[in-house]
Amino acid sequence: MEYASSTIPASRDAIRRALLDARALPEWNEAFVSLDGPATPTVGTPYKLKVRPRFTGELKYTVIEPDRVEFVWEVPGFHETASWMIGPDGEVTHAFSQSGPLATVLRPAYRGIAAVRLGRLTNRLTQLARAA
Repeated sequence: MEYASSTIPASRDAIRRALLDARALPEWNEAFVSLDGPATPTVGTPYKLKVRPRFTGELKYTVIEPDRVEFVWEVPGFHETASWMIGPDGEVTHAFSQSGPLATVLRPAYRGIAAVRLGRLTNRLTQLARAA
């Protein structure tokens, strides 16, 4: 399991909203090309997922709580479980684990990606704040 923590200059609600806007995840997670599903996620509801280069699969939220969001996503040969713990002062810890033959091949490329994802989430929230 890989993890990283960072303080994001945004409210817990703003961070949570960004994590729960499944259809906008591709705007800050470069692996995702598109997600199709409901605007408001619920635990267990599947989203049709397209990832780079041309894989299709599914993403499902498994935990939606005020201070924690978790989801799983998978495409053929690759499964990821991702969690986001959100503290009251913008402290966010992101952890993930991956399995499957494709995950084994890609493992070197995913080193340090938890911190990269936190940086992308920070940038996304900064863009949203500027647009508001």
